[in-house]
Amino acid sequence: MSVAQMDAAKQEAFAGRMIEVVNDTCLGLMAGLGHETGLFDTMAGMAPATSTAIAQSAGLNERYVREWLGAMVTGGIVDYEPAQATYALPPEHAASLTRAAGPDNLARIAQDFGMMGEVEQQVADAFRTGAGVPYSAYPRFQALQAEESGEVFDLALVNGIIPLVPGLPERLTEGIDALDIGTGQGHAVNVLAKAFPASRFHGLDRSEDGIATARAEAATWGLDNTDFRVGDSAELTGSYDLITAFDVIHDLAEPARTLAAVAGALKDDGVFLMGDIAASSRLEENIDHPLGPGLYTFSVFYCMSVSLSEGGEGLGTVWGEQTARQMLREAGFSQVDTQRVEGDILNVYYVARR
Repeated sequence: MSVAQMDAAKQEAFAGRMIEVVNDTCLGLMAGLGHETGLFDTMAGMAPATSTAIAQSAGLNERYVREWLGAMVTGGIVDYEPAQATYALPPEHAASLTRAAGPDNLARIAQDFGMMGEVEQQVADAFRTGAGVPYSAYPRFQALQAEESGEVFDLALVNGIIPLVPGLPERLTEGIDALDIGTGQGHAVNVLAKAFPASRFHGLDRSEDGIATARAEAATWGLDNTDFRVGDSAELTGSYDLITAFDVIHDLAEPARTLAAVAGALKDDGVFLMGDIAASSRLEENIDHPLGPGLYTFSVFYCMSVSLSEGGEGLGTVWGEQTARQMLREAGFSQVDTQRVEGDILNVYYVARR
């Protein structure tokens, strides 16, 4: 289409949309800072206050806080009263921005924008080479991931996710052997070990730092039914009644090999509980997904890129339910059911048996 044939109204509308994108991207970065610095938590507990009072309460520099508040006010996140030069965080907004909001805290996820910005040039280079970006380029990833998943585990793992498998809470109460692969900092393992002291829980991850953190938390909690090891999930050993994998499989270099290893490590009546992204393998079915652009962006900036850097399949975040079911069947699972936790738009849980 030539410039002369261009729909002027459509062009103007799209230009306006791109301005929104620029502003919202900037707000996302600022929201991540608001979470990391504790500004949202501080303001949620304050009456309308000046930038000086807010900075003092948060233990931060006033000049930076004032500029941050400027973005929050113009972005419609914080209310401002010019006559008194006071700022206030409405409780309706705090419900999505503070640590007290638990899994509903979207500002916590906004921290990932800064992490992605740190590797933007490496990702751009990967577009040319196809080589991917190594895990070592993301020193903040595990800590950020642990914070995000930890709130879900604290709130819903024992009473919301585990009961998705019929009879599993009872079996864990009686005492079984369980393994969490890609355990990261091991919080899921420790939460379950505390809730079900008669069972034995193992955690496996390739990160030595993650395993060290997991062991330290277990020691702090006084747990004697946990075991954490550094290792590759594609080379599982042992025999387990339950194996779990939370937001892990799509990141792996060898997901098919890992799923086959999981199937081989399960006892005859064992179950594999896999939590992963609730999306479709078909692009057209993700157009109306509430986090569609975000899922593909996270895939490009981390999930797919890290897998490709290791010579892997590069499934990415949006590998989808169709692909997941197919890979589970090919790995040896004859029974695969999917379950959802009410209010969770991001995750689907696969209950798989051989």
